[in-house]
Amino acid sequence: MFGWSNAYVAIVGLSLIVSVSLAAPECTRSEEYCQDRAMHPDLPEAPTATKSRAIEGENTNEYWREKATQHIKEKLSAELNKNKAKNIIFFLGDGMGVTTTSAARNLLGGEEKELSFERFPYTGMAKTYAVNKIVPDSACTATAYLCGVKAQEGTIGVIGSLDRSTCVDNEDTHVPSIAKWAIDAGKWSGLVTTTRVTHASPAGVYAHTSERDWENDQDVKNRCSDNEQNVHDIGYQLANNEVGSKLKVILGGGKRNFVDSGIESWGARVDGRNLIEEFKDANERNVYVDTVDQLLAVDVTQTDRLFGLFNTDHMKYRMENEEDTTEPSLEQMTRKAIEHLSQNENGYFLFIEGGRIDQAHHENWARMALNETTEFSSAIQAARDLTNEEDTLIVVSADHSHVFTYGGYGTRGQDVLDAAPSKAADGKPYMILNYANGPGYTLNFNSDAKERNDPTTVLTGSKHDRYPSGVPMGNDSHGGDDVPVFALGPWAHLFTGIYEQNTIPHIMAYAACLGEGHTMCSVESKQKK
Repeated sequence: MFGWSNAYVAIVGLSLIVSVSLAAPECTRSEEYCQDRAMHPDLPEAPTATKSRAIEGENTNEYWREKATQHIKEKLSAELNKNKAKNIIFFLGDGMGVTTTSAARNLLGGEEKELSFERFPYTGMAKTYAVNKIVPDSACTATAYLCGVKAQEGTIGVIGSLDRSTCVDNEDTHVPSIAKWAIDAGKWSGLVTTTRVTHASPAGVYAHTSERDWENDQDVKNRCSDNEQNVHDIGYQLANNEVGSKLKVILGGGKRNFVDSGIESWGARVDGRNLIEEFKDANERNVYVDTVDQLLAVDVTQTDRLFGLFNTDHMKYRMENEEDTTEPSLEQMTRKAIEHLSQNENGYFLFIEGGRIDQAHHENWARMALNETTEFSSAIQAARDLTNEEDTLIVVSADHSHVFTYGGYGTRGQDVLDAAPSKAADGKPYMILNYANGPGYTLNFNSDAKERNDPTTVLTGSKHDRYPSGVPMGNDSHGGDDVPVFALGPWAHLFTGIYEQNTIPHIMAYAACLGEGHTMCSVESKQKK
């Protein structure tokens, strides 16, 4: 149908198993032996590999036994932290599946390296499917990991029976988030993201909508022309609804969804309002910033609410922002958010999203996705440095994964962004990193010759290199596999095992005694009786 060659389908599809060499001698042993030999080849070392990453003693038994012993000792010496959590920080790596974290380690210096959160003592896996989809999006997953229930794809903060794009705004369909539970308990809440603050993931903190794309009032009118139900867009909800109007920190992109197009050329609203100016006018201690210098200069002791929008759209990828430093890094936003929220003696809930990991994967920009992952890791390390694990629960997870593969028998010390050390069955190189689908197909397949292009001639080392994909699509799709969960602090041990994604906020609430569900405080109360 698409004019694929048989060789291309065999090589770049979901399976990356390749023949050792076109010139390999014919196998004369049993068929099973020959098949096993082809599946587990003894490949030559990659010419680009370096020995600089080799660890002294790594080729000895003692090295590995000592590592195993050290791990066991750490587990045995760990004491369960059953303190009540004063603070909760939830980090969300959008689209950050296991293959992404594994490949990102290579950027830190080698496969043996660790991202900051991989050193957390407790890990689990969350099942991400939606009420109506096997593979979810970032809207229904936000409802799961923030509101504690699963819902339909494309909906945010509403019950699972509400269909997407339904023009209705009924409080009976709303489900509250853990941010509201925290506010009700006297804590402060905030959000930080590298996407638009009205995008699907951060919107789960405060919004209730049947359509993730209704980020401004024009978006709503495009679907609900008469809008008799008075459906409010996500930007309006952030400025005015019960949770949005009480958030103490809001940092990210998406300025356009708060200003009328008649007021600013980049605005997207059509209701004549400037929600940014309304925020500033509401309280003289409300502080609005739109550059990194302004953010770093904020005196939190003189600030009630901090609102920062650093781009009209999503914030720039960090690799793109290296030449234009007007936007803060995720780590800088994280530090300022914690500095401000820490002023509340009752504690806080803070949602922090590395949102552009996902968007880079959609473009098959593997290099950019991995760089965003390491930036995400740096922000998490900053949060750990600024807090005390005795009273602060830090949870790290993803909303979903991507169809991103990491294989090809690369040599230790080799850059994972390079080609594998052997050739594929068509005699051409193939990459260690690939995608099952996405826009990388077009660049890496010659439709006229009906054969693969040599990817080493297509990929130039640019941050915008599109890595090969097996199925032509405008964007790569999400993956349906379970996502990792990493936890540190009070009751972090409850995050072990495999569980539904909607369990995450319930465990956080248990640790901090939030909401009306099952919490450590309710258990203690029953025990006293």
